[in-house]
Amino acid sequence: VQLQASGGGLVQAGGSLRLSCSASGRTFSMYTMAWFRQAPGKEREFVAAIRWSGGNTYYSDSVKGRVTISRDNAKNTVDLQMNSLKPEDTAVYFCAGNRNVVIVSAISDFNSYAYWGHGTLVTVSS
Repeated sequence: VQLQASGGGLVQAGGSLRLSCSASGRTFSMYTMAWFRQAPGKEREFVAAIRWSGGNTYYSDSVKGRVTISRDNAKNTVDLQMNSLKPEDTAVYFCAGNRNVVIVSAISDFNSYAYWGHGTLVTVSS
């Protein structure tokens, strides 16, 4: 499967952005999908994940309550709605997927995901 992230940009602190990940592949609906981010000089960090059915979502503590992950299997897309953005949210955001079951304890591990898209840059100004 190929993944393509979009929707990044420059926003002021307190603002909102909606990122979208478009996927190719007939079995998209079977994938666990996730968003990660990487700020300059820092390691890649888990943001959110969603199971294939959309019924189970997971968030990092740093974004919980401000971010919502959702998916539309008919459109092969996974979105990340980000509200109340902070300067520390500035990073390149990547979408990732894995067709195999990702156990809960590994949901935030980037090694659990076999497919990655190119990132989209989010810059939050103070």
